[in-house]
This record gives sequence, structure tokens and C-alpha cells, in this order.
Amino acid sequence: MSDANEILKLLEERRNVLLSGPPGTGKSMLLTEIAHLFENKGSGSTPRYKPESNVPIPPAPTSSLPGDIGKATNRRVFQSVLHQSSKYRDFLTGVMPDLREGKAPGTFRITEGILYRASEYAKQPDNAALLIIDEINRGPTVQVFGGAIVAMEADKRLGGDGSRTSTTQFFDLLNPADGELVEYAFPSRLYILAAMNQADVSVEPLDVAFLRRWAPFNLEPSTKVLREYFGLSASSSDELPVTPASNKDVFEATVRAFEAVNRRIALGRGPEFQIGHGVLMQTGDTPSSTDDALDHVTTCWRLIKNHIDEAFFGDVRGTAIVLNADRGIDGNPYSLEETSFGDAPRAQINGPTTVAREQLYGLLKALAETGE
Repeated sequence: MSDANEILKLLEERRNVLLSGPPGTGKSMLLTEIAHLFENKGSGSTPRYKPESNVPIPPAPTSSLPGDIGKATNRRVFQSVLHQSSKYRDFLTGVMPDLREGKAPGTFRITEGILYRASEYAKQPDNAALLIIDEINRGPTVQVFGGAIVAMEADKRLGGDGSRTSTTQFFDLLNPADGELVEYAFPSRLYILAAMNQADVSVEPLDVAFLRRWAPFNLEPSTKVLREYFGLSASSSDELPVTPASNKDVFEATVRAFEAVNRRIALGRGPEFQIGHGVLMQTGDTPSSTDDALDHVTTCWRLIKNHIDEAFFGDVRGTAIVLNADRGIDGNPYSLEETSFGDAPRAQINGPTTVAREQLYGLLKALAETGE
């Protein structure tokens, strides 16, 4: 089962799914794929007569979407990005100045946030709504969701027919229609898919009580994906050549270096700080010549090196270990130097700010060495 279909199944079972993983593991692409499947799969147009076809009348479209998602006649995706300025009124409802044309100064209105709009859509007969929230850990999640945190759980929703059940959880909400405070509950066919980058050290961890409301789905860096992308064999234990004779030699060294670097990052900083395979993949065709392959990976290395520097900021020895700069390996443009500042011992990494194409293959070979 593909990741997209597995997440759709989780959404059907749990209603709320939290997608996480290191940067570059394909979270954004997966969100796009799921959105497309949710709205379009199984909702094709009515079969039409096609005389030029081998089968003039094609079969009626069928849905492979799970459970209530597949049963819904109308499905719609709502998308948002959480940020530090996000407020409760942006997701549910709230009071704000009415600056629309023709409104008198000092006029206020009740906003309809994206979660509220998705919920109202899903309450209509034969409707289902998917709300996608990217970067959910970059904003004040507890304040944004407020009393809806408990009500969003799968067993706290309204029944499939929209009626109240013995476990339905209501919360107070300003009614946009009249401004009155009303009791509100989420419908059964409201699905929420959120994504976050665990390695983002600029934000605080999500609240534990908030996290309990989500089914987790984690993406990890994959050398298998890279090997398929570069057209390499599933595994290889052959010694890397001294100089690359083809693009395959460059890619083999790249994959081995990628795997070794991630292993060191996971040990030194944590698995959530690893580098995703997407950093080495491009939208066009895979480079076919040795020179083009070297150019491609040289560009990618800048992103990888920047990530390492950020993950190990202030930790010179940790950075050196990830770069294998502490082992004096031939061909490695980076080296660790022990020095002093006054009487205090210091360590610094010597090496180029930007690795040249001529230095890249030697660097990849050095990074791939494990010392075993």
C-alpha cells in the first residue's frame, strides 16, 4: 500500500493524522497527492460513448477510497498553513473589524475560519471535507484550536447522520449568522491532515495533550528511493573506484555518503535531524554524463552542508565527525584542527566554503567511509 493510501485509511479510522519527518522526505508532495486522491479518485465523469475506443462504453468509475470518504458524493479539500500570527478566529470563528467596502468605521463582523468552513461543508448531506494544515508546529496550536481540541477526536464527533451521540463533545462557538454563543460539534466526515518538520528548532514542541488527538505517520529518508531514482542496483558492496568512470559511479558514491552522513546525524543529534532523500532529486531527467552528475551533486551538497551546519550549530567536533573531518582521510577537503585561544583549547574545521566539482567525488568517498 502506498503512503498516500495508507494515510487515507488512517484518516478514515482516526479522522486526524499528523504527518512528520525530516526535511526533504516528501511531505509536501504527499500532501498534494492525498489532496488529489481525496477530491478526484472515484469521482470521474459519467461514462460517455466513444466510437473510436475498443470498448465504446467504458465502465462506470469506481472508488477505492476507504469507508465514509469513498461513500461521499461531494469531496472538497481545504488548505492552510499555520504560523506565529495564526489566531482562533482564523480557524474557527471570532470577532474582527469589518474593513469591507461600504462598511462604516468601527463596524465588526464574525469571521468564518477555515476549520469552521470545512466543518460546515462536511455537515451537508453526502459531503466530506479534508482540511490540510501545513507547518502545524510553527504556530500557537493550543490557542488556535481552543476548545475544539477534544471535540476533534473521532469518537467525539456527531454521528454519521449528523445526530448527537452519547460521546459527542460540544464546545462554545460564536455563530457567524447572529453572533450568539452556541454549542458546536464537528461532523463525522471532517478529516484533518497536518504536517510538521520535527527538525525545526525555531519552534516549541507541540503540546502533549494536543498530540494525543492525532494518529502519527512518519516519513524517513530512503536510500531505496534514491537507488531507484538514480537507476542503481538495490545494494552494492563493491569498492568505489578511485575516479568516477560514469554517472553511476558518482551516484553510488552519493548514496553511500548520504546513508553514512544520516547515520552520524541520527547518533549525534537525533533521527529527526537527518536529511531527506528529496534534497538529491530534481524535477528533470537524471543526469546522464559523469560531468552532469558531478554538477548536480555538487549543487545538492551545498544544501546538505548547510543542513549539517544548522543541525550542529556551535558543535565543531560534532560537525567534524559528520564530515569525517577528524580521521584524516585522503581526498576529504575538510579537516579538523586542534588549536588554542590563549590557554583555552579550541577546535576548528578547515575546508572550502563551497566544494568545487573537482573535489566532490573525493569528498563523497571520504564521507562514505565508516571506519568498520
